[in-house]
Amino acid sequence: MYVPEQYRPRDASWTLELIRSNPLALLVTNGPQHPWATHVPVLFAEEPDGPEGPDGLDATGDDLVGRRLLGHLNLMNPHWEALAGAGHALLVFQGPGSYVSPTVYETAPAAPTWDFTSVHVHGALRLIDDPDDLRKIVQATVRAYEREVGTDWDMSESLEYFERLLPGVRGFEIKIESVDSMFKLSQEQLPEAVTKVIDSFRRSDGGRRQELATMIERAASDKPGDLASYRHPRVPREDEPCSAPC
Repeated sequence: MYVPEQYRPRDASWTLELIRSNPLALLVTNGPQHPWATHVPVLFAEEPDGPEGPDGLDATGDDLVGRRLLGHLNLMNPHWEALAGAGHALLVFQGPGSYVSPTVYETAPAAPTWDFTSVHVHGALRLIDDPDDLRKIVQATVRAYEREVGTDWDMSESLEYFERLLPGVRGFEIKIESVDSMFKLSQEQLPEAVTKVIDSFRRSDGGRRQELATMIERAASDKPGDLASYRHPRVPREDEPCSAPC
């Protein structure tokens, strides 16, 4: 991804927080005739020797290279067959973004633009079709997202149903090799114009525009702080208690 220097985050924690806050990634791979793309939820694999943190990652995000992301998709999806020869994959995580009308600046001449946030993760792809490994990935995904954004649903009464679904599921692992992050947050504008963009987004009813306003404020002040309170799910440790069967 082409990223002008002014749109690169000064603090690597921005990248980590965007991934944690927007875990539904776009999985992209090359194919013999055309590219393939599928939207999939992913989660960080737990590393035994990783630093302490909500998902085995420290707060800076500096240690993402070498970490592993896990996901699964429907066996009927033709993308699965195409993954066999892929070798490498791209995961795109999309954060908040919004159109900026020239009227916001209250001056002329002016031009429209789009402020947005995105992280591209490149890595080596490994396919997972072992039933035990697939079961662990599926159940870990359910536990993680129920804990973070669900209602802590107990899957125990549905495990038999899961077993019937499992033959139709395949998994994958991506070992991160490089990360590109772009946070286009009106850095090219004069301070008074940035303030007008923030005020415009603050007056909006859209939640994503409110998030974007907060991020623009942070970029303008260059102050540290969490981009979101939501933490990206991880595979729980085997000895970690959970309300649902592990």
